[in-house]
Amino acid sequence: MQATVALKQEMSFAGTADSGFTVNLGTSPMVGGANDGFRPMELMLISLAGCTAMDVISILRKKRQEIDQLEVRAQAERTAEHPRVFTDILLTYVVYGSQVDDTAVARSIELSVTKYCAAHAMLSRSVSIRHSYEIRADSPVNRV
Repeated sequence: MQATVALKQEMSFAGTADSGFTVNLGTSPMVGGANDGFRPMELMLISLAGCTAMDVISILRKKRQEIDQLEVRAQAERTAEHPRVFTDILLTYVVYGSQVDDTAVARSIELSVTKYCAAHAMLSRSVSIRHSYEIRADSPVNRV
């Protein structure tokens, strides 16, 4: 796997990887940026949430659970001093569906965080990662 981050201008970068997709990276005007892209630490948090979300939905589908929508909400605390590393992460899995089995959701999350999610395996070595979930029968509001 390879990735490249290239300067576009000032404090704006474009990141690409083997998949061929591009993501913009930027920072706030307070540190010379134009507020025109993801912060690197935001992408790390999105990577963690995305990794476990893909595992969980895959496992739930194999368990024949009818899921209308799945969200993984990640909230991280960081140190005040540089380097501003994560000190605590809370992952909240919100599963939407009218007939979703609670045990299937709990087991799917457990398998993701203990066996399948590489991002979780790497980050959990240096930061506390907590998990919670909720099952909602109501339809989700249109999201991204």
